[in-house]
Amino acid sequence: MIGLLAGPVAAPASLLILVNFLLADVRDGLGPFLGIFLIEKGWTPDKIGLVMSVGGFAGMIATTPLGILADATKAKRAVVVVCAVLVTAASLAMLLLPSFAIVTSAQVATGIAGAAIAPAIASLTLGIVGQTGLAHQLGRNEAANHAGNVLAAVLAGVFGAAYGLTAVFVLMGGMAIGSIVATLAIPPGSIDHAVARGLEPNPAGETGEPPRLGVLLQSRPLALLAVTLALFHLGNAALLPLLGQQAASRDMGMDAATYTAATIVIAQLTMVPMALGAARMAERHGYWLVLACALFALPIRALLAGIWVDPWAVLPVQMLDGVGAGLLGVAVPGLVARILRGTGHVNAGLGLVMTVQGIGAALSPAVAGAIATRYGFPAAFLTLGVFALIGLALWAAGRSFSGLRAEGVA
Repeated sequence: MIGLLAGPVAAPASLLILVNFLLADVRDGLGPFLGIFLIEKGWTPDKIGLVMSVGGFAGMIATTPLGILADATKAKRAVVVVCAVLVTAASLAMLLLPSFAIVTSAQVATGIAGAAIAPAIASLTLGIVGQTGLAHQLGRNEAANHAGNVLAAVLAGVFGAAYGLTAVFVLMGGMAIGSIVATLAIPPGSIDHAVARGLEPNPAGETGEPPRLGVLLQSRPLALLAVTLALFHLGNAALLPLLGQQAASRDMGMDAATYTAATIVIAQLTMVPMALGAARMAERHGYWLVLACALFALPIRALLAGIWVDPWAVLPVQMLDGVGAGLLGVAVPGLVARILRGTGHVNAGLGLVMTVQGIGAALSPAVAGAIATRYGFPAAFLTLGVFALIGLALWAAGRSFSGLRAEGVA
C-alpha cells in the first residue's frame, strides 16, 4: 500500500488510492460472511439465496441511473460518503434485527450503494487526473482495492475466529469510517466536473447539458463492449462457486470452507500486480488489448478447472481469475471513458455497461448449475469457457465494424 501511495502522484490522486483501499471491505457489505451469519441465526439456504438475489437485482437495476447521477452531480464526494454510511447502517441493522424484512431491505440498500460507488469513484478519478493520467490512476486504484480486499479477508478471518462474526461488523465499520475521512480529505477544487464527465476542462465550473440515455444507446462501440462483458460474466460468475461446490461434493482432502477462502485470497493477490501491469499495457498499447487479454484468460481457466480435478488446481485456476479481474478493472472504465470522450456521458455509460454485464453474471449460476446437475462439473466448467470464447471472438470481430478504431480505442 505504501508503494502505491509513493511516486509521482499528486495528493488528491494519492487520496483516491487510499479511498479505494478502504472501500474494498465496504462496497459489497458483508459479502461471503452474510451467509455464514444467517445460517447461525437459523436461516435456510433458500431464504439466504433469495435475499442475496434481491439485493443483486436491485443494484443491477440502479446502476445506470446512478451512473447518470455521477455525471450530473457535483457532489461526487458526498455520493461515496453516503454509500459508505448506508452499507454500514444496513449491516448494523442486520446484526441487531436479522428478520426477513430487515435483511431484505438491508441487502437492497447495500446493492444500490455498491452500484453507486463504482461510477462515483470513476468520475472522481477522471475529474482529478483527466484522460491522460487515467490509465495510470486506474491501475493504482484497482491494485489498492484488491490489496484492501486481501487485508480485510485476513483480518476478518483472524478476528472472526477469535471474537465471532460480530468482529467482522466492527472491522467493516472501521474501514467505512476511514473511507469517509479519506474521501472528505480530497480537495473539492481538485475535481474538474466537466472532465469527470468526459468533456474538455472548464475553469468556469460548467458541466454542460444533463446526461441522456439516448446518447448511450446510439454508441455502437459501447454496445459491443457491454455485450462482450455480458458474455464474459456469463462464463465467469459461476466458476468460483462451482469450484467450492465441487470441493464440497468430493473428497478432495481439504475443508470446503478453507478451500473457498484460499481461492479468494489467491485471486486477490494476483489482481494487485495485474492491475498495475494493465495500466502500463493500456498506456503503451491501448485498452482494446487489455480487455482482449482478460477475455483470453477465462477459457484457459475454465479448461483447467474442467480437466484437472485436484485441490492444487486452485492455484492456476484462481491466479488466472486474478489475471482477468485485474485487467478488467482497468480496461472497462478506461474503455468507456475513451469511447464516450466528449459526450459528457462517461459515468452514465459505465453504469449502462455494468447493468448489461450484470445480466450475464445473474444468469451464470443458474446455467452452470443446470449443466453441472445433468452432465457433471467438468461439462459445466467447459461450457463457461465457451461463453468466454464467444465474447473474445465478438470483441475481436467488432474491432473494426463497431467504430472502435475511429474512437481511438483499438
